[in-house]
Amino acid sequence: MAGTRQIHTLSVEASTEHLAEVRDFVASHAENIGLKQETISEIRLAVDEAYTNIIKHAYQNNASERVNIEIGSDNDQLWITLIDSGKSFDPESYSEPDLMKRIKEKKRGGMGVYLIRKVMDQVQYNRKGENNEIRMVKNI
Repeated sequence: MAGTRQIHTLSVEASTEHLAEVRDFVASHAENIGLKQETISEIRLAVDEAYTNIIKHAYQNNASERVNIEIGSDNDQLWITLIDSGKSFDPESYSEPDLMKRIKEKKRGGMGVYLIRKVMDQVQYNRKGENNEIRMVKNI
């Protein structure tokens, strides 16, 4: 069916208690459109990292705040948008981590943006009014 577009939405509190729910929401949509398990795992990882970054950085662990998640697809792409009204992220200020140095120093964390960009085909950060949006696209 050419041009078939589906969009599903989920709204959750900004808390790691909802990580499994967010992961499952995204994975079930990806499964419904017939993506391979490996691709679904990559998408799940990217959403996990983006959602965790919003909790930690945009909302500073304030679980009373909300994150809205939209997932949609057409014949060519699957996209996921996470929307929050917390502190915004400036992608211009981001520099890629030194992986070997982080491994040697046994540092955890700080890899979210890097991982998201590695596993997704497009990543965009937008500020719309009071909201931040991260839009991640996977070509299918």
